[in-house]
Amino acid sequence: MTLHQPIRHESDVYPTRFADHEQIIDRVDPVLWSTWTETAPISREQAESYDKNGYLILRDAFSADEVRALIQSSADLRGGALDGNEDVVTEPGSGEVRTVFRLVQNSPAFDRLARDSRLAGVAQFLLGDDVYVHQSRLNYKPGFTGKEFYWHSDFETWHAEDGMPRMRAVSASLLLTDNDALNGPLMLMPGSQRRYIGCQGETPENNYRSSLKKQTIGTPSQKALRELAEAHGIDTATGPAGTLIFFDCNTMHGSNGNITPFPRSNAFFVFNAVSNALREPYAAPAPRPAHLAHRGAPKAIAPVTGSLA
Repeated sequence: MTLHQPIRHESDVYPTRFADHEQIIDRVDPVLWSTWTETAPISREQAESYDKNGYLILRDAFSADEVRALIQSSADLRGGALDGNEDVVTEPGSGEVRTVFRLVQNSPAFDRLARDSRLAGVAQFLLGDDVYVHQSRLNYKPGFTGKEFYWHSDFETWHAEDGMPRMRAVSASLLLTDNDALNGPLMLMPGSQRRYIGCQGETPENNYRSSLKKQTIGTPSQKALRELAEAHGIDTATGPAGTLIFFDCNTMHGSNGNITPFPRSNAFFVFNAVSNALREPYAAPAPRPAHLAHRGAPKAIAPVTGSLA
């Protein structure tokens, strides 16, 4: 496994992947990039909560009929048509589907979901800019064997390995199954989005091949995680199918394994500001492939309204 020295851009305000140390610094970018007005797609209280905590949970965002249609589309994606495709990542050990990338390319239903005003419109407001899809995926944590996702900041990876310059991106996760405290729900540290951890450990070549199954590079130390947890606490993002969760690109998050009989599934879209288009990686020898990060000139989404079903 070849190690490369991280590329140090002169304009890099969020350095990471140090050879011999870890660094925690204050965030220099806003969390909420827009000023709330009565025309905003969310309430003032919701906007303030997102700015404070780094995430927002919207319940009953989608109808039961819409969720059923998306569940069928997700089952089709896991049905074998994409077997052997680089878009599909399987669970270590069991070989069950863990993630299906490029939802917007692989499914008309999820392409429509990405452009829905309930996702893209809210993302535009949170980021104060036109948006495009940086990454889309179906996360599936099967019953009994679903593995954990270790604590991490998404931005650290997107910055280091994809070349995302600033913290002007947001993730939207639509729950396709009920997520409760038992089946490995998303865990977040409220307020952690205002601290940035530059991680120790240089990026190996083709790191994504192993990190998508189990991430070790780009994860904070136990000492740093303990400090964050003691300062901010840990919350779980639970809710019935149809719940929509937005969380800032730098919010520290992870999830436990799922040893219940009940699978956990969600459709996941990363919206990046058009003004925040990718550059060369900041701390990796080469960019990750296109199914993990959209490169080139971004095309702004025009949000659409109406039912998905």
